[in-house]
Amino acid sequence: MATTGAVQRVYEILFSVAFGVPDEVVFIWRKVREVVLVPAMKIAVIICLIMSVMVFIEKLVMGAVSLYVKVFHRKPEKIYKWEALREDVEIGTSVFPMVLVQIPMFNEKEVYKLSIEAACNLTWPSDRVIIQVLDDSTDPVIKGLVRNECEKWLRKGKNIRYETRNNRNGYKAGALKEGMKYNYVQTCDYIAMFDADFQPSPDFLMRTVPFLVHNDDVALVQARWKFVNARECLMTRVQEMSMDYHFKVEQESGSSTFAFFGFNGTAGVWRIKAIDDSGGWNDRTTVEDMDLAVRAGLGGWKFIYVGDIKVNSELPSTLKAYRYQQHRWSCGPANLLRKMAWEIILAEKVSFWKKFYVIYNFFLARRIISHYVTFFFYSIVIPLAVFFPELYLPKWCVVYIPTAITLLNSVGTPSSFHLIIFWVLLENVMSLHRCKAVFIGLLEAGRANEWVVTEKLGDMLKTKPDTSVTKKFQIRFWKRFHVLELVVSVFLLISASYNLINGGDIYYIYIFPQAMSFFLVGIGYVGTFIPTDK
Repeated sequence: MATTGAVQRVYEILFSVAFGVPDEVVFIWRKVREVVLVPAMKIAVIICLIMSVMVFIEKLVMGAVSLYVKVFHRKPEKIYKWEALREDVEIGTSVFPMVLVQIPMFNEKEVYKLSIEAACNLTWPSDRVIIQVLDDSTDPVIKGLVRNECEKWLRKGKNIRYETRNNRNGYKAGALKEGMKYNYVQTCDYIAMFDADFQPSPDFLMRTVPFLVHNDDVALVQARWKFVNARECLMTRVQEMSMDYHFKVEQESGSSTFAFFGFNGTAGVWRIKAIDDSGGWNDRTTVEDMDLAVRAGLGGWKFIYVGDIKVNSELPSTLKAYRYQQHRWSCGPANLLRKMAWEIILAEKVSFWKKFYVIYNFFLARRIISHYVTFFFYSIVIPLAVFFPELYLPKWCVVYIPTAITLLNSVGTPSSFHLIIFWVLLENVMSLHRCKAVFIGLLEAGRANEWVVTEKLGDMLKTKPDTSVTKKFQIRFWKRFHVLELVVSVFLLISASYNLINGGDIYYIYIFPQAMSFFLVGIGYVGTFIPTDK
């Protein structure tokens, strides 16, 4: 440290001589550094250390619960009553409850056929299921295609309803709320929900609905997502790792401890009574699914996650789509916490520990603190520390805890363990975007209620000529650049170079690759690339 401090003073002298800086200015700079900057950095380090420990403990506990469930085979069928539904000789198909299958969509030209076909092929008595397509499309051509597809299946004998509205108020939540108003919905007991790119297997209802039929206190049965395009590019491989961890660890642990977790908005079945008792769909945030889940959970309803049931879906494969999705997924929960904090604290139907779990574990640790510690500690504080030899960063916080957290996150997708370094780098870059989104959500600033539907490519790249794909997804050259990421990449490059030249802790081994990652994302060189017109 003494050597590095001496080097620091040498740099100050050289800078003063080279640029003719008066000695008084150098003196003032030293005092500001000593009195303001160094103490501020020490406080920042302490805050980041506390947040790191909080995130580590949270992930360790979730991992332990998930491991217990796996080792001791604590499947939902063993915890809750489950019995297959079969047609009765006397009452026939009446033993099966009425199920509404909802498919909300908005200009989903590339995938609308997949979801409608999958819904129509669900194994369930035809007189006990209604398929409702809620089409908010603004493109008249796409609207016509979706309507024709519904009419095609109607002619095949399927009980399918095509519903539209003349506005997009409330976005998806508004569409779902409107969909509940139709008279035929009143005849249904449960609602199975699928986004336009989701393709449930035929036995989906047969495996999920019995949980609701035989357990009156269960409101939701959530299935796991399986990604059909996970191998499309490195970005989708990394996303798969994060999403598998979310389902296999976060959802599993929530289901097994407090019978509570966030509804994923699709690939789940709700009890209609639970939706009504919780106040129905609310469009006050962009995470209407999480909003409903929190209100239902506070109402005493239980949720079941069934990881053995997988529903095919699509990951965003372009950087633009991924950024929009992550903005919504980060901003929405923060905005929801702002609006529901007191409602959670004052809830009367659940225990103190469940309220603590919802506020601390579900919201703060996972959806706010984890983003901030990832960006500020690993991309700001540690790189800045190379300029402050007075700072001491314990090895356990710089090496051991990050390594442990990384390994815990890798358990979701063992087959991609060799990509763990890329996962770390991309997650750190995206944490900047998520931090900004969380900040917007907490303050309910400009883009807090922005809803941009995630673009899906479907089989577009395989089945259509390059020119038609290019026309749809063409991005202007200058819009590929992301200024904040580029600024951070320059800062990291300077930090790593300074650290390499001056010796001391070898943080540059980590900072150089991180700088390159921010740069690549900054110039938009990540994800699936749409062929350019030739």
